Amino acid sequence: MKQEKIIEFEKRIGYQFANPDLLVTALTHSSYSNEKRLRKYECNERLEFLGDAVLELVSSERIFLDNPKNPEGDLTRIRASYVCEPTLALCARGIHLGDYILLGKGEDMTGGRERDSILSDAMEATIGAVYLDGGFAMAKEYVERFVLKDIEKKKLFYDSKTYLQEIVQREHTDLNYILLKEEGPDHNKSFEVGVCIDGSQIASARGRTKKKAEQAAAYEAILRLEQKE
Repeated sequence: MKQEKIIEFEKRIGYQFANPDLLVTALTHSSYSNEKRLRKYECNERLEFLGDAVLELVSSERIFLDNPKNPEGDLTRIRASYVCEPTLALCARGIHLGDYILLGKGEDMTGGRERDSILSDAMEATIGAVYLDGGFAMAKEYVERFVLKDIEKKKLFYDSKTYLQEIVQREHTDLNYILLKEEGPDHNKSFEVGVCIDGSQIASARGRTKKKAEQAAAYEAILRLEQKE
């Protein structure tokens, strides 16, 4: 990875690595390490493993303190919405993480930079890298800033279709999703979906699958409905 890209990403997250190699490893997808014939451990999978543990501890503490009377089952469900793949991918997009991931050519050509699984894994790997480089306090700050910030909106995104359905049912109105556009070859499809309430389209969004496009469109619809209120 070029030095200027490392510096650019460090500025984006507001953290400078003492050991930039950790960041490079965190951003190295297995498709890239395989293509370049690197050693198996020279991709981000080990750092992802570590980052996942750090994220679970930091988010668990936050949930525990914010919900002093909730039983264990509730806390577990809340945490699942914090650390699930779609939510972490949303966090990764917030810092344009996909622009910096090192991917194999095939993975890159088939839209890997926008794939939720790759983005969420890289997000966890960067948490692991910050932890090893700067210690737990810095990793906690990183998680608080880029994962747990605006968490209510991120939780909403996690289950946006269900929440929108509940809103519509309260108002006794009709809700429909319509496919507006489908583009790209089979291995790299893009879908645009609109949300219609009582026959009027109020929002639209794109996704790599119809389901993800519907989820994103529902989220946009909720935000617009909240603005009107």
